[in-house]
Amino acid sequence: MYVPQSSYLQLLENRIKIESVPFSDRGSRLLVYAHHGNTSSLYLKLAERLTAVVPGLSTYRNRPPFIQNLRLVDADGQPLAFEVTTYPHALVFQTVVGEFVLTFQDERTLSFGVPAISPCGISFSVLPDLARPDGNGGEFKSVRNCSYSTNGDTILNRVEDSGSGYNVALVVSGDADTAITLHIQAGLDLNRTVKPFRATLQAAEERWHTWFQTVPSVVEPYRNQYYYAWWVLGNNILSPQGFFQRESVAPSKAHYVGAWQWDNYFHSLAFRYNNPTLAADQIRFMLDHQQPDGMIPDAVYDEGTITNLEIPVAAAVTKPPIIAWSAMHVYEQTNDESLLREIYEPVVRWNSWWFGLNDDDSDGIVQYSHPFSSGLDDSPLWDSGVPVEAVDLNTYLCIQMEALARMARIIGRERETEMWRRKARALATRMIDHFYDPKAGLFWSQKDHEPIRVVTPFSLYPLWTGQMPHTINERLVAHLCDPQRFWATHPLPTVALDDPTYNPSQMWRGPVWININHIFVEALKRCGYDTIARDLAERTLQLVMGQNDIYEYYHPITGEAPPKAAPIFGWSASCFIDLAIRMSRNEI
Repeated sequence: MYVPQSSYLQLLENRIKIESVPFSDRGSRLLVYAHHGNTSSLYLKLAERLTAVVPGLSTYRNRPPFIQNLRLVDADGQPLAFEVTTYPHALVFQTVVGEFVLTFQDERTLSFGVPAISPCGISFSVLPDLARPDGNGGEFKSVRNCSYSTNGDTILNRVEDSGSGYNVALVVSGDADTAITLHIQAGLDLNRTVKPFRATLQAAEERWHTWFQTVPSVVEPYRNQYYYAWWVLGNNILSPQGFFQRESVAPSKAHYVGAWQWDNYFHSLAFRYNNPTLAADQIRFMLDHQQPDGMIPDAVYDEGTITNLEIPVAAAVTKPPIIAWSAMHVYEQTNDESLLREIYEPVVRWNSWWFGLNDDDSDGIVQYSHPFSSGLDDSPLWDSGVPVEAVDLNTYLCIQMEALARMARIIGRERETEMWRRKARALATRMIDHFYDPKAGLFWSQKDHEPIRVVTPFSLYPLWTGQMPHTINERLVAHLCDPQRFWATHPLPTVALDDPTYNPSQMWRGPVWININHIFVEALKRCGYDTIARDLAERTLQLVMGQNDIYEYYHPITGEAPPKAAPIFGWSASCFIDLAIRMSRNEI
């Protein structure tokens, strides 16, 4: 049986559960899955929205597979049952006729290595507009065009019209370098190159070994999930195409197709350790699409950007302003001033957009006009509608202006350094006057200047600014550490356990989100609560290590992933990586 030489790849043997997690590759939009409970069939989906074909921003989630009933077959074209072993770079299938191996020849091409014992091959179903078989395979033309090819001797090349598509069977004979490829792309000029399989497999192994080899080491208890987290990030990378002008990481190729602003900034926290260019590009990517008024889109996908939504209200939609914060974290690791010089003025314009166009009553407190701009899409904070003058948003702006001050000092704009510091201090003071309830010891967001008395961690967010009086910090930390409220079995629920709106299975109404925990670790450390910060970091790491995969959010009591939580979730992986490295270095 094939076993990779790389110890990193051996470590992750069978970690990828292809019934729910796609086998893909850096840059690729091809996703290979196995059917649940079916030991003889795979299918292939595309990590593309294709809204020009089927309108709607989320319709891609329900689109059927591009290739269905992908099977390994014997000499007669009959399906073979298999047992699969998964690795980051390859799937290894054991069958009665021998071992098949699947890997990526390139980001648009899957390559199957076939047993040399007897003729065998693959079969699949595809729904194109045109089929054209030839001596070495065939081509299909549709929304996405597909070719299948081989460098072996063709024994059977059968294409049957099923009425709704085509059923294909290709059987070949050859040796250890014989391969069958599936190539899928948008253009009509299909690449029919078939590389010798052993070279393709070796290149894939070396590519992933190099990816893992570049990352910092961590202490043993974190190691297994740590390398899986790095696979999650690498697997979620999408290559330049259409509106993607550079590489960016999808939040989850399995569920969220595109690049979201908030997610990109959190992804940079991990990449700063192994690939500074990729880290900086997660930030540059969003600024590539900054609007003339300074706004940065909510999300970008191959065919466009998301800058406005009609539901649940019609308004401009973006994400919280943490770009300067993330850029400074990248700088702390790389000491590369060029990124700061490049983004400083665009971030100033972004900051001005918030204060200039999102403060309807001109009281200096900024509002969300669309709930999705918060990133907390279905939080009970928006149950009474928007606009909402939000504690979290104004905290982010404090942090952003503080980061701009540091940025200005580094790039030699001393006069602006002090200006940003004054602005950050002034906003922190306004937040106390506007939001703080001394009786409850909490900050309340407001709708129409009435407090929204929903207890969430965002009522504690001003701790992060480092500019609250000690007496306020003490009250906030007491709430945070209350086991009846936030210090659950797995802290921190995104709605307090004792709040009537708490629901541990619904996104931002109760589950634990790893990025929010990451922020509170920083907030606690900043304000001198080192022991609690380290405890929260360790509990967060243990929560993520408690499951095989890395999820979008977690149940605060059981630690399991609620049913709708997306798998292979990027910012959970990135924040886990950052915490694991810093805990291993005793930096928390």
